[in-house]
Amino acid sequence: MIYSSLHHVLGNSIAKFALSIYDTPVLVSAKTHLRRNMPVLLGIATKDGLSTNSENIGKLLNKKNIFFIPFTQDNPITKPTSLAFSPKYIIKSIEYSLEKEQIQPLLL
Repeated sequence: MIYSSLHHVLGNSIAKFALSIYDTPVLVSAKTHLRRNMPVLLGIATKDGLSTNSENIGKLLNKKNIFFIPFTQDNPITKPTSLAFSPKYIIKSIEYSLEKEQIQPLLL
């Protein structure tokens, strides 16, 4: 049975995951999926996605079997570096991740 692990990931967890620090149940679950060559689908929500956390997001984009739900700036006027995934793409993103493909466009 192939299935995708869906995680809503906050900025702190993005950094830990990118640096291979697995100290929470969510991160251990994601690590287990990767070890079994199964897709991990991330829905990010972070205030610093376009600043200090952009490097970590980039690292995760280059890792095998890690996929993202398309995301957008949360509010470009009042929160210029904030990113949040778009819930309307969850089902389609799951389908793509099961085929081990990243849904496009990623950045909305």
